[in-house]
Amino acid sequence: MLDGWFLWFILFWVVFLSGMLAIGGFFMFRKFLKRLPKEDGKSDLDWEAYYIEQTRHLWNTNQKQLLEDLVEPVPELFRDVARAKIAGKIGQLALQEKAGSITQDLVIRGYITATPKRDHKFLLKRLKEKDIDHTPYRALF
Repeated sequence: MLDGWFLWFILFWVVFLSGMLAIGGFFMFRKFLKRLPKEDGKSDLDWEAYYIEQTRHLWNTNQKQLLEDLVEPVPELFRDVARAKIAGKIGQLALQEKAGSITQDLVIRGYITATPKRDHKFLLKRLKEKDIDHTPYRALF
């Protein structure tokens, strides 16, 4: 018979493992959905890679560093994904506007449109630290 601390250990282990499998499955399913092709035949990740590749030559060192500074609050485990998503959105904006280079304005607007509203407070904090005026972007927040 199971009783005492061993029973509690088994119950804890079952709940812990079930929880971890559910969390992992959730993130894997989200990645699977992003990889599915849309009506145009390309997935969200394909478009992301396309925009990054098409605008790779437009980036200068300062703007790359600004992007790195902006994604620094993101946990390291998710930072590469966040960086790629934001860079893809910046590339999309640059191609739509036929920009000659990636500017600070494009980086900030791309960050705002690529990230959920809950992350905008980190952007505002980071912009204040870097003495960048955020009032032109109020409508995007």
